[in-house]
Parts: sequence; C-alpha cells; structure tokens
Amino acid sequence: MTEQADFASAGAPTASGGVDLAAVLERAAAGGRITPEEALAVYRDAPLHALGSAADAVRRRRYAGTEHIATYLIERNINYTNICVTACKFCAFYAAPKDTAKGWTRDLDDILRRCAETVELGGTQIMFQGGHHPDHGVEYYERHFAAIKKEFPQLVIHSLGASEVEHMARVSGVSVEEAIRRVHAAGLDSFAGAGAELLPARPRAAIAPLKESGERWLEIMEIAHRLGVESTTTMLMGTGETNAERIEHLRMIRDVQDRTGGFRAFIPYTYQPENNHLKGRTQATLFEYLRLIAVARIFLDNVAHIQGSWLTTGKEVGQLSLHYGADDLGSVMLEENVVSSAGARHRSNRQEIIDLIRGAGRVPAQRSTTYEHLVVHDDPANDPVDSRVVSHLSSTAFDGGGVTGDAPATGEAGSPGQRHRRLRLIETR
Repeated sequence: MTEQADFASAGAPTASGGVDLAAVLERAAAGGRITPEEALAVYRDAPLHALGSAADAVRRRRYAGTEHIATYLIERNINYTNICVTACKFCAFYAAPKDTAKGWTRDLDDILRRCAETVELGGTQIMFQGGHHPDHGVEYYERHFAAIKKEFPQLVIHSLGASEVEHMARVSGVSVEEAIRRVHAAGLDSFAGAGAELLPARPRAAIAPLKESGERWLEIMEIAHRLGVESTTTMLMGTGETNAERIEHLRMIRDVQDRTGGFRAFIPYTYQPENNHLKGRTQATLFEYLRLIAVARIFLDNVAHIQGSWLTTGKEVGQLSLHYGADDLGSVMLEENVVSSAGARHRSNRQEIIDLIRGAGRVPAQRSTTYEHLVVHDDPANDPVDSRVVSHLSSTAFDGGGVTGDAPATGEAGSPGQRHRRLRLIETR
C-alpha cells in the first residue's frame, strides 16, 4: 500500500449523510484530525478495504522507521478475588459477597508464587485484577503491591482501573487522589483500562448499573494522569450499544487525552456471551471489530498504540487487526480467568504469537509495558524455544484448571505462613 492511497478509486462512496468519505480517509491518512461525525460516517459506510488502508497509512506514518515491527507482551493476570459487589451484567467471573460456595480470595503466598512463576517464564508484567470486594480498601492494595515489589522489583504492576480506585477510596474513606498516591507509592506502576466498558451513559447503565458513570471513570483517570500515573483504556463491544455510542466512547477518550496525554494505548475487545445475565442477546461481528480497530487508529490521533485482541476474536482476526491499524497483538497471558469465564476459549503460546505477527508481514518484538522493544525476533533461527510460555498456564475457567493451575478453595485460598512455597513452580508443569 502506498502512503497516499487513492481512497476514491478504492471504492469509497463519495458521500454518506453529507460526509465525503474518500476525502475524510485521505485527510486521516495524511495525518489530519477527523470529527466524531466523520468517524461515525466512515465507521458505518466506508468500504472495509479503504478504511483499513487509511488506518494502516496512519500507523505507518506514526511509526515511520519501525513500521515493520509489531509487538507482544508476556504477562500474567492474577485474579486475587472473584467476590464483587458490582455485579456487572456481562460478567461471568464474579461471586456475590454472600455466595460462599462460589466466592474465593487468594492469599499473599499464592499471589507471590504466581509472580515467581511469571518471572521464571520471562514475564515482565502482572495485571492485578479482581472483584470489588466489600472489605478491600486502599490498605489491601498497599500491602500486596509492596510485597510484590519487595520480592520481584523487576515486575511491572500494570493493574486496576478507575472503578477499583473509586471502590477502594470509598471503603477506606479517603479521596481518590489519596488512594492513587498511596497505591502508586506502594508499587503500582500504571493503571490498566479496567472498568471502562462503555463510557456513554445509556449502554453503561444497561450493563453496569452499579459502576460509576463514564464521566467519573474518565475523571479518575485524568486525576491519575495528573499525578504522574499513566494508563491504558479499553472498550467492550457488543452488548447492545449503537454505532454512534461506540464513536462517542472514542470521543470521550480523545477529549481527555487532549488534556493529559496519559493513555498509552486503546484496547477494544468483544463481549463474550456465556454464563452471564446478558446471555448473548447481542454480539459484535468480527467485521464490526475490525472496523472499530481501523476507526480508532484514524480517530485517536493522540493515542500512541492500538492493540489487537486474539483472546476474544480469535487468532486469525487478531492477525488481521495488524492490517487495520493495530501495532500490537496483546500478550501471551500466562493466566486469565475473567474473559475466559464468559466463553473466550482461544489459547496461544509465544511461538504462535510470533508466527502470527510474522504471517502478517511484520517483524515480531517482545515489548515492555511502556512499549520499548526488549527482544526483536528478526531471525527465525533465533526464536525462543521455551515451550512452557503458553497462555492460560493456570486458569479457573478451563476444565482441570487450564494446563496446570487449579481454582483456589472457597474463602481464603492457600495457607498463610508457608512463604517458602511462593518460589516453587507448579509441580505438574
């Protein structure tokens, strides 16, 4: 594809609702900003190939010199509890606080053991992710983050989000500013985009009525950015939102990013229909997902990275996203339970992720949380050969606990005081 593609000859209709689609795509590809109205028009009506070509041109322009590279990460999602008072309708992971048969909480020894295994397998990041436990205030996160950093200072703690901050601050009776300062001082490096779901009021109230508003979610992220704590941001597609609401979600993110510059990446993913109250009544198609990736790349001109998802859409679509504006293919998730509990059954390993990136015509590179290239796999003969680096090494969402992991017992998981166990790898590995 040339840098100045002819989007009119690529089949873009001349107008949609008064918007010249070809002109909008040309302007975006050349580095110009598009309006929300234009974004909605091209999302709805631009031919898929023309839309993808424009998004790829934006990516190439932004990463001139390294545009041949696509990245991935090795990380672990450590779910510390499934007990949650928020009860989002799309969630298959949570247990109500009174559901003692289903609810569990991992103890610190168990968490540290999982961190040790992550380091052993070359992981560089953990996502500390769990329910809004009624007893977990700021002190809980301070204690756990400090312990993780003491034992494993090389691990980046990229975790939580605005919803968890709002909850922990309420439990502890402090401001969100104080909560952010304290967890950051304890070891949190950056916030994940957890809890963004859908930011516009109508779809958010429909799927997460007990969560803070989208405006409040963004306000908390803006406070974090102002305090020097960067984050990513996400979007959950396919729960019944309209096309216009999807674009409004992007607009709300872009407006905050214009003020703070604190969002490192945008990560859309698709709703999974199993074991939750929505029961799959609405879902996003794979074409809608690819169109959203492309529109995000051309509309979010102030967000550096767009991440494709193989976990919810499948490996082939994840690979295709690299042709629609994405520069990153997510991670080899050594552990993941939340989305998998709702039916995401895609699994992978490091070699497969490398091969997917290579098959898209890119050079794979393992990255850090802040997107520095740690290892560039420019010669297949030198590819890493550790077959243990697989997704869902441990999972409560698969029969038998994934490859090696098992679900914790209900209540407090593990046995306090057995700190020596944290350095042992799972014996069946």
